[in-house]
Amino acid sequence: MQTSILKEYREALLPWYTIYPTVPEFTATVRPESYQEWLRGLPADDPVSLYLHIPFCRSICWYCGFPTTIARNQGPILDYLAVLRDEIRLVWEQVQQGLVVNDVHFGGGTPTLIGAAEFLAMIQLLRRRFAFRESATIAVEIDPRTFTAEIAEAMGAANVSRASLGVQSFDPIVQKAINRVQSEAQTAAAVEELRRHGVSGINVDLIFGLPNQTVESCVQTAAATVAMRPNRLAVFGYAHIPSVIKNQRLIETTALPDSVARAEQAAAVAETLVAAGYQEIGLDHFALPDDELTLAQTSGRLRRNSLGYSADTCKTLIGFGASAIGRVGEGYVQNEVTRESYSRHIAAGRLATSKGYRLTDDDRVRAVIIERLMCDLQADVPAICAACGFDPTRLLDSAAERLAKLAEDGIVDIENGFIRVRQEHRFVVRAVAAAFDAFLDRVVPQHSQSA
Repeated sequence: MQTSILKEYREALLPWYTIYPTVPEFTATVRPESYQEWLRGLPADDPVSLYLHIPFCRSICWYCGFPTTIARNQGPILDYLAVLRDEIRLVWEQVQQGLVVNDVHFGGGTPTLIGAAEFLAMIQLLRRRFAFRESATIAVEIDPRTFTAEIAEAMGAANVSRASLGVQSFDPIVQKAINRVQSEAQTAAAVEELRRHGVSGINVDLIFGLPNQTVESCVQTAAATVAMRPNRLAVFGYAHIPSVIKNQRLIETTALPDSVARAEQAAAVAETLVAAGYQEIGLDHFALPDDELTLAQTSGRLRRNSLGYSADTCKTLIGFGASAIGRVGEGYVQNEVTRESYSRHIAAGRLATSKGYRLTDDDRVRAVIIERLMCDLQADVPAICAACGFDPTRLLDSAAERLAKLAEDGIVDIENGFIRVRQEHRFVVRAVAAAFDAFLDRVVPQHSQSA
């Protein structure tokens, strides 16, 4: 791809389309009362997923854009967990008591900082409040630098099936530049401990485009990670937005690779992983042939939600904790972002919803098209519209100018409304999805990085 086209598409400030419409479209017109009504309307026999946000870390990684707080001791964490338990009760009071749970995800921050006893207590509480399927998946994000044998044992006892480990880079020069020093030995020990306690699904997050990063160091990190044989990897491009993310101001801008170098890094990592037997999944994931993501992609069941690529087919995601995002049939909701505001709402006996978005029929069909493009690198727009009872003409007409340019630049092939992203350009699939974004000219750039 020519350098000018590469820069135009690859470095475009576009949403990551984990959800549509994206968070900048959320408004305060969706209030706690709205969410309460939506929860009450959930079908009792329709399985749901749960997300619990634990916004604490022992130190701040300078690249990270997630809302988190430094916790030097357990006091603030224990206070937060008490509020989280109250929120779970408030939500439980609105829904059918037998609401079926298919997936649970603990995100952060560093969820394992809550400690072994508190983690087990939280799992037990969720099982008392909701009806877990026997096959329910429980996933936890961990930081190998603070991971302990005790929490590994607790995860095993709780039947955790998947753990996601943040690595980013094993290059000590890069690690120093992002304030995240983590050895291969620490990471390998965490993987071994997890597997020893029955946590068989291992995910690893890597990032390219970091300060002082090179193609060589990216490949070395990928090779070291492959040696641990995780089931899947997420390979994100670092998004430098210091005007929005204050801790990124500590990163030396002049040390960041340019767009061409970033593309070379991403391609080199992908080549390394594919050569090691991993299959490309959507935009930025890689998985072993027998991983559920690969199987979901093969069968057309791959999904994309606020947590990224997933095999989870639940229509409803209930989010708990400060800043957590959820989705129910009518639309999206997000909790108060700050812990203080979130806690005040829950202490007052009301849901902590600060904003959200009520979906229209137009939003829903656009969301399906965007999801299929992001997951399958192709979308049959007329067929999707027909399944939704929607006329494809208006959507295709509104996207015509952008699609024509994408086709002219060799990014996509289009035939009778069927859009296919060329495999060599999968890294710019967001630009194709953006053709169907009705809010594109008003969106604020989003980023996607690992905890």
